[in-house]
This record gives sequence, structure tokens and C-alpha cells, in this order.
Amino acid sequence: MAAPIRDVTLSGRSSAEDARFRVLRLLEDNPEITQREISDTLGLSLGGVNYCLKGLMEKGLVKVQNFRTSRNKLAYAYILTPQGIGTRVAMTRTFLARRMAEYEALKDEISALEAEIGEEGDAR
Repeated sequence: MAAPIRDVTLSGRSSAEDARFRVLRLLEDNPEITQREISDTLGLSLGGVNYCLKGLMEKGLVKVQNFRTSRNKLAYAYILTPQGIGTRVAMTRTFLARRMAEYEALKDEISALEAEIGEEGDAR
């Protein structure tokens, strides 16, 4: 009997939540990062990054500050607010718990597939 192939994303959380979590982590480490750099680093579309940042700002998790770069062009710094830092910590706990559950489910699926291969090898 074949082991069922299943998605190991157990929580049903959206990839949008993962994107927000990854953007918050990235901004905390590098507040002067550009939207294009966020896009390239996380593999998200530039429009998706812009949408995510606007949502984080509307929720009060990130604030934007203008500053001048050495090239005399206006640039932005994305600063996590105290609420943003707290949210990022909570999201880290949730993310870690979800990944651990996915890891355990994946281990179980691998064991089932290995057993299946063993059974098919014995039947030949």
C-alpha cells in the first residue's frame, strides 16, 4: 500500500504570514535595505514587498524614516516599532513551532516511504 503524499504545512497558515515574518526579520537586521533588495533576498515580487510593507506600517509594526544617502538621493529606513519587535518575537515562536511540526510530519512520511520500499523489495 502506497504512503499518502501530503503537504507537510500543517497549520494552514498562508505564505503571506511567512513573508511578513521574513520581512520583519530582514528589516530588524538591516533597516536601510531597499524594497528591491528585500525582493531579491526573499524571492518576492517588488509589488508584493511594497504591499507587505504598507500593511506592516498600517498595523504600526514598522515606521519609515527618510534620510539622504551619500549619492545625495532620498532613501528610506524601515524601523521596527516596539510593537513590531514584539510581533516579530511572537511570529518567531509560531514559525519555529510550525516548522518543527512540519519536520516531524516529514520524518514520519520518510519512514513510511522507506517501509514501503522495503515491502516492495521483499515482494520481488
